[in-house]
Amino acid sequence: MSTDTSRVTPAASSDPLLLDNQLCFALYSTSLMMTKVYKPLLQAMGLTYPQYLTMLVLWERDGLTVGEISNRLLTDPGSLTPLLKRLESEGLLSRTRSKEDERVVLVNLTEAGRQLKAKAQSVPGCIVEATGSDVEDLQQMQEQLLGLRKQLQAKM
Repeated sequence: MSTDTSRVTPAASSDPLLLDNQLCFALYSTSLMMTKVYKPLLQAMGLTYPQYLTMLVLWERDGLTVGEISNRLLTDPGSLTPLLKRLESEGLLSRTRSKEDERVVLVNLTEAGRQLKAKAQSVPGCIVEATGSDVEDLQQMQEQLLGLRKQLQAKM
């Protein structure tokens, strides 16, 4: 798949159905490019992008339930289970059933999972560098995106 965008020009029309006039496409294509930038950084740690996001959640707060991780990542718990199983098989976390409610699965980092955090310390700086922007501009963009997400969630 080519990532050459030299032929893409800003929409010269106010046609609301032009691809280049779509906010959703700007967000989607930027997300794809961001994931491509992350890929080699995460491969060096043995993680996929969704696994990295899951590990970020657990590095913030260990000992969460699958449901809590799912809520934090805005994803379905069922789609998270195979990912967690894979991370468990790689020795980065453990999953145990709650003694109070066997339907609840608790997720805890292993020592290897905690140690992986040190390897991940360089990732944010690499991403900032790849964007060609300064931290303040990126923080402002992040705030705008979070505001957009909040607005959209309120409509659901």
